[in-house]
Amino acid sequence: MTKTATMLAAGLAALLAACGGNAPEESASTAPATQAQAGGTEAAVPPAPEPAASVDPAATPIPTPTATSEVPAPAALAPAAAQAAASGAPGSAAPKPVVAAAPPPAFAICRSCHATEPGRNGIGPTLAGIVGSKAGEVPGYAFSPALEASGITWDRASLDTWLKGPTRMVPGTKMVLPVSDPGKRAAIIDYLETLK
Repeated sequence: MTKTATMLAAGLAALLAACGGNAPEESASTAPATQAQAGGTEAAVPPAPEPAASVDPAATPIPTPTATSEVPAPAALAPAAAQAAASGAPGSAAPKPVVAAAPPPAFAICRSCHATEPGRNGIGPTLAGIVGSKAGEVPGYAFSPALEASGITWDRASLDTWLKGPTRMVPGTKMVLPVSDPGKRAAIIDYLETLK
């Protein structure tokens, strides 16, 4: 057998062994003997290596994520980052305190009787936190019986009606100064909403 034929037979045997097939009758292990019998002077072809153990993909377990992950998902980080950015302190979830806006020029008529600091009453009650409160419920101020009995909750609509004509809205009230301009009333109400 020639050297080329011997090499082909050994390669084919190795290929079939790797694929799980049967080797031909003249295997790589018998090829050196055949070469020696033929009187060839070529070097013996080493036997084919043993094939590696095959891996069955169906039997290989696929790792699955657990319910408790050590790394938070990006979506879970977004609210915390937004809160920290809003508070101005890294990692802090506390919101920034609301700072009252500068009073508009139209508020000058209100300032003559009302303070904007909590707990500081003057001729009229403090306007701090007035939006959303009930009429006649500011601590430490003596309201008219008519306003105390009115049951009004101060929201944008009721404040607009009140500022337009307090004595028409609640006859017998102490407040008598109206604000006839709708733009000025809106500016005053916008400012009152910032007072906490």
